[in-house]
Amino acid sequence: MIQIDRRHLRETLADLVRIPSINPDLVPGAGGEREIAEAIAARLRTTPGITVELQDAGGGRPNVIAIVGEGSGRRLMLNGHVDTVGVAGMADPFSARVEDDRLYGRGAFDMKGSLASMIVLLEAIARAGEFPGQLIATFVVDEEYASIGTQAICREIDRWRPDAALVLEPTDLNIGVAHKGFVWAEIVTRGRAAHGSDFRAGVDAIAHMGRVLVELERLGADLLARTPHRYVGPPSIHASLISGGQELSSYPEECRLQIERRTVPGETAAQVEAELQAILDRLSAEDDQFNATLTMGVVREPFEISEDAEIVRVLGRAVERELGQEPVVYGGFGWMDSALLAAAGVPTAIFGPSGEGAHALVEWSDLASLEAVTRVIARVAYDFCGM
Repeated sequence: MIQIDRRHLRETLADLVRIPSINPDLVPGAGGEREIAEAIAARLRTTPGITVELQDAGGGRPNVIAIVGEGSGRRLMLNGHVDTVGVAGMADPFSARVEDDRLYGRGAFDMKGSLASMIVLLEAIARAGEFPGQLIATFVVDEEYASIGTQAICREIDRWRPDAALVLEPTDLNIGVAHKGFVWAEIVTRGRAAHGSDFRAGVDAIAHMGRVLVELERLGADLLARTPHRYVGPPSIHASLISGGQELSSYPEECRLQIERRTVPGETAAQVEAELQAILDRLSAEDDQFNATLTMGVVREPFEISEDAEIVRVLGRAVERELGQEPVVYGGFGWMDSALLAAAGVPTAIFGPSGEGAHALVEWSDLASLEAVTRVIARVAYDFCGM
């Protein structure tokens, strides 16, 4: 087995954190991911035995795909995103300061620590020589917004034909086998604009939206009372954004409400649409002046893999062997690119390091756990690809 140098790992993470890679769809005008993608590609190209390509995921935003190994065994894909959220309010977001075995900075935890593991592992395998199969590392853009990076990988998945994948989102050294999905939707209520004094002519679209909000609160309570999913708990819904009206002295003609519905494995977008449309149909039947439309938006499916799946079992054995502890299997709450890979037919598990501060003003990665994760992934790569 290869050896992992913690100092080398720390320096690699520091180099990545010092490169801003803020998602431009989240922060208009941000520089995006090209600089970090080109830096990763340039570094990996200096090691013989690693093949590297840049893949345009859309709009000139490049994924990096790096491959090591020419053995006849199986293929394992690693996935990690290079984009981060914004840095407003952060102190020294790109300093990569190290204190108490923690490295601080935007993206250190979510998820440049895992990118550093991928880089160091690729280099170590290439230097070691023979590898039983093929390791395919995908450094993808845009996970924090619309996941165009992993979608681009999945459109060409037959090029690499991975037998399994690991998404290296932070998991505190636990094995992720499930997470929630989400559905975005918009409801528009329409009234009739009129002078504020003309109550006979005016129909208040905002007041009508109030009825919708009451029904959504009831639906939310019902969802939380349902039998929770084993790993991710119950489904939920919340009103995210609302706007309406023209000016203070007029009856509002229109009110718009944007909704997020978090789904659990087994639920579908069609079910969500039906439950929302049922609310509007019921309110319309009660009042012939009630006029509302529902428009479905972005859908991201929930994810689940069996604990008995081979990649999960191989990962569990690697945790036992490398860390000397019983593997903990759990489910996350936030959506991840694992759902896209699974939908493309690739058995996928989630595993990553410890730390804190994803999307927060103070973010850090635990360097000891990062070394541990890299050792575990190395063990998985050799064991899985050598089967």
